[in-house]
Amino acid sequence: MLDLNTIAEFSRSNCVAICAFLVPAILLATLLTMIFAALRRPLHQVWQSAGIASLFALVMVFHVYTWFSIGVVMAPTYVLLSLAISCLLTNLGAILFRRYHSTLSQQQA
Repeated sequence: MLDLNTIAEFSRSNCVAICAFLVPAILLATLLTMIFAALRRPLHQVWQSAGIASLFALVMVFHVYTWFSIGVVMAPTYVLLSLAISCLLTNLGAILFRRYHSTLSQQQA
């Protein structure tokens, strides 16, 4: 059975390693999503890139929540949470941007 308490303890005990992986992964995957949207790549590629970036961001939100659940309220937790939320919103914006421009180009043709 899935024990969330054990997973949360793992997340807190390996915080430096998790953040050292997730912060660059979130930034690079979100940048890739924005590049795909700007270059008008096919919509499924934008969705795939945004999905991977959003998965990383959601893992970061869960990681920050494990710290909030034990009462650790510090500046780095808010910075990491705002990074994850802004990347989620950026990925959503890139998908909407690409979808808008694909329907606009179909109407013009």
